[in-house]
Amino acid sequence: MNEHDYEPVPGLPAPLPPGEDILWQGAPCWRSMALRGMRVRQFAIYFAVLAAWGVLGGLSAGTPVSDVALSTVRLGALAVVALALLALFAWLVARTTLYTITTRRVVMRLGIALPMTLQIPFTRIDGADLRTWCDATGDIALTLRAGERVAYLVIWPHARPWKIARPLPSLRAVADAASVARILGRALAASAAQPAKSVTVALPGETAAGARIPAAA
Repeated sequence: MNEHDYEPVPGLPAPLPPGEDILWQGAPCWRSMALRGMRVRQFAIYFAVLAAWGVLGGLSAGTPVSDVALSTVRLGALAVVALALLALFAWLVARTTLYTITTRRVVMRLGIALPMTLQIPFTRIDGADLRTWCDATGDIALTLRAGERVAYLVIWPHARPWKIARPLPSLRAVADAASVARILGRALAASAAQPAKSVTVALPGETAAGARIPAAA
C-alpha cells in the first residue's frame, strides 16, 4: 500500500460527480523540474565559479598546489552532494505530484511528506500563462480571480517563480505543455459558469509576456 492508495480516483480526493469528466492527467517531468524548478544548472555554474575563484586566488596567494587541489576536491564533493540532493528532490516532487484537468476544475495533488490536494474551480480562474522550453516541457501558471489567494510556501514548487505577493498556482514542468494548455483553454471556454478565458504563451527563450491566444484555440 502506498501513500495515495486512499484516493478513490488517482489524483482526486473524491469520486467525480455526475457530469464531470477528466480531460487530462499528468505529472512533472523530473529532469525539467530539476533544471527549471530546482535551478540545478544555475547552482552548478555557481559552484564552478567558486572553484575557479578558489584556484586562482590560492595560486596567486602562493598557496601550495596540493592544498589548492585538496580544497577544490572538497568543494567539488560538496557540489556533487548538493546537486544530487536537488535532483533527488525534483524526482520526489515528480513522483508524488499528479495534475488533473477536468471539465470543471484543475486539481493538484502535491506534497512529499504531507500530501495535500488543491482544487481550483474554473469559476476562480481568470486565465493562464504558458511558458515552454526547448524540450517541449513547460509551466502553466493559473491567474486567479481578485480576492482568491493561496500561500506561496504551501504550494511551492508548484507556483510561478518569484510571484510571492500574488502567488500563481502552476502546473510545473509538464510534458507537451502546449497541448495541455490547449486542453485547459478549451475547457475554460466550454465552462458554462463563466465566459471564455485566454492563455498567454511565452515561447522558449522569449523574454516578453508572449502572444495571447483564445482559450478555444
